[in-house]
Amino acid sequence: MLQCIFLLSDSGEVMLEKQLTGHRVDRSICAWFWDHVISQGESFKSMPVIASPTHYLFQIVREGITFLACTQLEMPPLMGIEFLCRVADVLSDYLGGLNEDLVKDNFVIVYEALLAMLDGWLCWNLISIVIFISSCHWQLLDEMIDNGFPLTTEPNILREMIAPPNIVSKMLSVVTGNSSNVSETLPGATASCVPWRTTDVKYANNEVYVDLVEEMDAIINRDGVLVKCEIYGEVQVNSLLSGLPDLTLSFVNPSILDDVRFHPCVRFRPWESHQILSFVPPDGQFKLMSYRVKKLKSTPIYVKPQLTSNDGTCRISVMIGIRNDPGKTIDSITLQFQLPPCVLSADLTANHGEVDILSNKMCSWSIGRIPKDKAPSLTGTMVLETGLERLHVFPTFLVGFRIMGIALSGLQIDKLDLKNVPNRLYKGFRALTRAGEYGVRS
Repeated sequence: MLQCIFLLSDSGEVMLEKQLTGHRVDRSICAWFWDHVISQGESFKSMPVIASPTHYLFQIVREGITFLACTQLEMPPLMGIEFLCRVADVLSDYLGGLNEDLVKDNFVIVYEALLAMLDGWLCWNLISIVIFISSCHWQLLDEMIDNGFPLTTEPNILREMIAPPNIVSKMLSVVTGNSSNVSETLPGATASCVPWRTTDVKYANNEVYVDLVEEMDAIINRDGVLVKCEIYGEVQVNSLLSGLPDLTLSFVNPSILDDVRFHPCVRFRPWESHQILSFVPPDGQFKLMSYRVKKLKSTPIYVKPQLTSNDGTCRISVMIGIRNDPGKTIDSITLQFQLPPCVLSADLTANHGEVDILSNKMCSWSIGRIPKDKAPSLTGTMVLETGLERLHVFPTFLVGFRIMGIALSGLQIDKLDLKNVPNRLYKGFRALTRAGEYGVRS
C-alpha cells in the first residue's frame, strides 16, 4: 500500500507532502534520489527501477515531470510502473495536458482525485509515490488514492466526481470561499460492470471514428544497410454513441501484430480465439490497443550523408529523397543532427528548405515536402578545433516525416460492427504514419 506522496519541482524541491498512513516516510528519500540524478545525469533518470539503501524506487518521466514510487518490500516492478503511467495519463487527460503550470493552476482538483484512485487497485506493497511537480492541495489525489490503495482511475468517473476546471468554477471558489469541486453523489458507473463508460450517454447523432496511428523506428548504418525497422502503432477510437453500444472490430491481417496491449474494455477471449476486438467503448476518445510490427524490410525515404575531413576542416553533404513511394504524400520532413564537440563553427546551406544551427550545436533542416524536380541536399563545411586534422566523432542523423492516409505496417481494418445503437450510425476510418526513432549513422 501507498503511505505517502511527495510533490517536487523539476529542481527537486518538495512542494507538497501527503502522508496516507500511520507510517511516515521521511523526505530524505527525495534528497537521495535527486542527489543521484544530479551526479549521474540522464542515465540515472532513464532507469525504471532503482534500489536505494532503504527503498526500491520506480520512476517514469512525462513532459519533464518525474513520477517516483517507493517500496520497502519486493513486488512486481511493472505494477508500480503501470500505476505511475495511469496517474500521468489521468492527469494529462483531465487537465488537457501535463506540465507544471497546469498543475499549479488546478492543484485543489488534482489533489482529491488522485487519492481516490488508489483504493480499488490490488493491495500493492508500495510505500510511497513521489511525484515531481510543483503544487499544493489537490482534489484529484483524494479521489484516486484512499488510505494508500488505488481506487478510481477511469477519467469518466473522475469527471462525474470532480467537475473539470473552468473559469466559472474558479470565480465561484474565490467568491464563496469553497474551493472543492467534488460532487456529493456517487457516479453511477462506479457500480457498473463497465466502469470505464459513463451511464445514460445520449447523442442526437451516433458517430464512431477509428484511427490507426503508427510510428516507424529505424536504424540505418553508415553503409546504408537497414539494421532495424519496426512499427509501433495505436488504434485510437473516438466514440460518440448513445446508450451501451457493443462494438466488434476486425482486421484483414491481424497475424502481423506483436506485443499487443488492450484497453480494459476489450474482451480477451474473442481476440485469443479469432483475433477480433470485442468491446463496450468508453465515451469519447481513448486508446483501444497498441501493437508492434517487427522486421520491416524498407523505409519510405533515404538519407545519404557524406563527411570528408582534412587540414582541420570537414566537408559535409547530405541528400534526402523518396526510396519507396507509399502512394501518399510525405510531408513534414525534417533532419536533425548534433555537431560534434570538436567542431568550432559550421557554414551549412540547403537547396530546399531552411537550415538552423541552435546554440547547443544542434543542426535542424526543415524540408517539408520533397519537390518533384530535384532531390533536397545540404552542403557545407565545419571548422575543427586547433590541432585536430580529421573528424573522429561522426553524427547520427535523426529523420522526421509524416504520411497521412496510410499505415506503413500494412495493417488494414476489415470492418466495424455495432450492436445496441438505436439511431443511424456514421463510421469513419483514418491512418497516419510518422517517424519515431529514425536514425541514420554516418
